[in-house]
Amino acid sequence: MADHEEVTRLGFLLDSDSCIGCHACTVACKSEHDVPLGVNRTWVKYIETGTFPDVARKFSVMRCNQCDDAPCMTICPTSALYRADNGVVDFQDDNCIGCKSCMNACPYDALYINPETNTAHKCNMCNHRIEMDLEPSCQIVCPTEAIKIGDLDDPNSEISRIIARDDVAVRAPEQNTKPKVYYRGADQASLDPTRTAIANDGMIWADTITGTHDKNHPTIPVALGKKPSDLNGVVARTAYTTTHMMTWKEKVSGYLVTKAIAAGVMLVAALMVLLGHASEQAAVGIVPPMVAGAFLGLTGLLLVTDLKQPTRFHYLLTRGNTDSWLVKGAYVLMGFAAVCAAWFIGGLTDNERMIEILAIPAVLGAAGTAGYTAYLFAQCEGRDLWQTPLLLPVLLAQAVTAGGASYAVLDVFMDIPDPDAVAWVLLGGVVATAAFVWMELASHGSRHVELAVETMTHGRYARQFWVGGVFVGIIVPAALAILTLATDTSSPAMLASAGIAAVAGLFAYEDAFVRAGQSVPLS
Repeated sequence: MADHEEVTRLGFLLDSDSCIGCHACTVACKSEHDVPLGVNRTWVKYIETGTFPDVARKFSVMRCNQCDDAPCMTICPTSALYRADNGVVDFQDDNCIGCKSCMNACPYDALYINPETNTAHKCNMCNHRIEMDLEPSCQIVCPTEAIKIGDLDDPNSEISRIIARDDVAVRAPEQNTKPKVYYRGADQASLDPTRTAIANDGMIWADTITGTHDKNHPTIPVALGKKPSDLNGVVARTAYTTTHMMTWKEKVSGYLVTKAIAAGVMLVAALMVLLGHASEQAAVGIVPPMVAGAFLGLTGLLLVTDLKQPTRFHYLLTRGNTDSWLVKGAYVLMGFAAVCAAWFIGGLTDNERMIEILAIPAVLGAAGTAGYTAYLFAQCEGRDLWQTPLLLPVLLAQAVTAGGASYAVLDVFMDIPDPDAVAWVLLGGVVATAAFVWMELASHGSRHVELAVETMTHGRYARQFWVGGVFVGIIVPAALAILTLATDTSSPAMLASAGIAAVAGLFAYEDAFVRAGQSVPLS
């Protein structure tokens, strides 16, 4: 191959017409990089097409696509994923905090957390070999020369000539990541996992029918209890592939709720200032920033404990990649915490004027705290469900709901200045959340979105969504809030019950949304 100093844009050509499914590339990769059991940088996927006796088995090698516009690099908060001079997307273990955001940003399921280092790894084209003018280990061992690497900017390189001459394809071109891994002769059903059903008889050593796989990919037709013929667009079955674990779970769902409470209680406190209650030292000046501070602290704790390298959390600030909304979000949270601290000082000193001045910064900080996750999730380009433009208004409406709920609970322990206003805030937040969620589910998106919504509303998370998110989180608090407003003799306990139900339902919905977004297989 050309001297590495002249190579500027390396890419792979994977020839499925020549691949015999021998797994030599997988074994060589594991040996070269000491890849532990249970995870893979490269692997061979088998699909089967047709009906007996006219059947065929086809093979495709799966790996990092070395994107020109790599979403994993953009979202990585510490630039642990970076582009080398030769165009390879490589990684630096020493910078990785194990946030797993890159795994959700990648549309190709190419990244994994190394269980031995607790950092993100993937195929890096054996860049340490390329820099010494050696070929990647997978290319060397392939017995049919189905794996080729070369300079895509050199029109005379072998892969450039093949790409120019033959019919080639890339995976998930709709994601616009500009992948540099090209397939010749690959069946489109192999490149698009939503077009295949998982084989219900399996193969020896295959991970396709284990409980782990089905739990994490419930949208696979067999996991939905449907035959391939029952699903529009399913044209083949996957007979052999690897498992890919769900990365963000209850801690991320919980963090969405805790920061909604922190933001919401300050939104309602600012409303109280607008209504002329800035002089209420306890209910406006002291308790709300204390509640917000406590839940901001809990938010930070959830974020740190969800890291695979929690002792490196400070890298967000010391080695931060400002393109990542994980880093931007950290600064938003710190800024909001500072506003809350200043508000608390104003409350302790009974400085009504100071609190009035801080009302607008508090609203802006609360909105940023509640809403920045919409931009973070938007950077998770592998999860189409999270790309909805309605996510921002949903998060803001949930913050209003959480703020009304917080004040409703506080009313049991202390006198708050306008209980009816709190009831209206809670009711308004619940109704707005319901409206935005309905619009979100009613809108039509990609096949990935349709499968994720199916999983959330009729599949594995349906009970959690309908019972927890809708009934407990919307219908119950709305009914209790209306009853409170309609009954002059209602007790604070009724509205507090509505608030508790709203927060519980908020977690149920967010957890279903977060998990369903990760349920669609990407490889």
